[in-house]
Amino acid sequence: MTKTERQKMDAGEWYTCIDDELEALRVAARDAVHQHNTMPPGERGPMGPALAALITTQDAIIEAPFHCAYGVNIELGAQVFLNAGCAILDCAKVVIGDHCQLGPHVQIYCAEHHTDPVKRTEDGLEIAHPVHIGDRVWIGGGAIILAGVTIGDGAVVGAGSVVTKDVAPGQIVVGNPARPIERRRA
Repeated sequence: MTKTERQKMDAGEWYTCIDDELEALRVAARDAVHQHNTMPPGERGPMGPALAALITTQDAIIEAPFHCAYGVNIELGAQVFLNAGCAILDCAKVVIGDHCQLGPHVQIYCAEHHTDPVKRTEDGLEIAHPVHIGDRVWIGGGAIILAGVTIGDGAVVGAGSVVTKDVAPGQIVVGNPARPIERRRA
């Protein structure tokens, strides 16, 4: 039996994003994000109801504006906070552990586009890799987390960093590409 493009995407295989089923999921996410981003904060609560129906969470708070590709691939742990301007392109699973804080404009990208220009532009070929963020992680504003990265419990990602490789538990990384630095003692 031939796999659908969504099944290929979920399996971590090359898939074409130019697909009716995937487009319908993206439209639902855009509608949910629009509702979330345009509701008065007092009415929205921690997140708009349509967005809460897509994202798996207990009690996360997502400030507006927010953007996601699908929403259905996002799992947020207890007491997670996403500041204004965060974007999660969740073509694969994105799991953010308990008590994490993401600064403004943090971006998480799961998709990698094909390097062949014809396959990339005409066929829409891409592959997606999950992102896992442990418990009690702090990610500074403007940081970018790339596909396939795991960030360990208690780690810190400095503002503006581009995380291209896994981050060990308790490690502090900064820069582009992000590199470990020594922890400052208080």
